[in-house]
Amino acid sequence: MPSQTGPEPKQNPAPPPVVEHVSSAHELLNALRKRIGEHPELAQAITKLETALSMLTVKTGGML
Repeated sequence: MPSQTGPEPKQNPAPPPVVEHVSSAHELLNALRKRIGEHPELAQAITKLETALSMLTVKTGGML
């Protein structure tokens, strides 16, 4: 009698596209901040992206 096994767990799933886009935008904004210096709106955009990344981390249980 064949043994019944469940589906194999996925190993290292690829990050969802939204995570890649947010991470990429965060890197671009940080690079821009280094090039042009501090700017209130730029700092606000970076903070919002960092908050979004934190929220995604919580929602996905840290599986980003």
